[in-house]
Amino acid sequence: MNKKIAVFALGVLVLASGSQAQAQQSKKIPRIGFLSAAPSIDPALLEGLHDLGYVEGKTIVIEHRSAEGKLERLPELAAELVRLKVDIIVTQGTPAAQAVKKATSTIPIVMATSGDPVGSGLVASLARPGGNVTGLSLLATDVETKRLELLKEAVSRVSRVAYLSNSDIVPEMIGLKNLQLVGPALGVTVEAVEMRGP
Repeated sequence: MNKKIAVFALGVLVLASGSQAQAQQSKKIPRIGFLSAAPSIDPALLEGLHDLGYVEGKTIVIEHRSAEGKLERLPELAAELVRLKVDIIVTQGTPAAQAVKKATSTIPIVMATSGDPVGSGLVASLARPGGNVTGLSLLATDVETKRLELLKEAVSRVSRVAYLSNSDIVPEMIGLKNLQLVGPALGVTVEAVEMRGP
């Protein structure tokens, strides 16, 4: 995650809570829910907020929930953030975004990182997402193709490549299918290796 994402998330937060704050004329401190499978918040988010004058615990509250790598925990953590009535929920990764989307249709959701938001059912389209979900997509099949080409160039004798993936994660499956299509032209067979835990 980088500062651009932090600024994007904050912009959505301001839009989501700005009209309420003006109407109430209160000194309500904005609360951001943050959900990820990873154990910590990317420091770039905090740095980006700080650069904009926000200080965690003073001018903004971040409710961070982590599944600690256990994707099955994401739905309960998403529900917890909804119960806390945060102003916005920032998600890291497609599974976290899917869990939050199932938990709320009213709290704005910003996908800081997501693979294929259309294919995974998070948004209707990239041009018009609809609903309460917006954010960034990291789907880049052309980059994966280039990586395979570079591998073949670096190790010309390579003929089989293992692709570690989790079939529950849509972007990984899209990447696998793409590489399996382009692999034969490079003389490489791409084999799926299912991975569901550490």
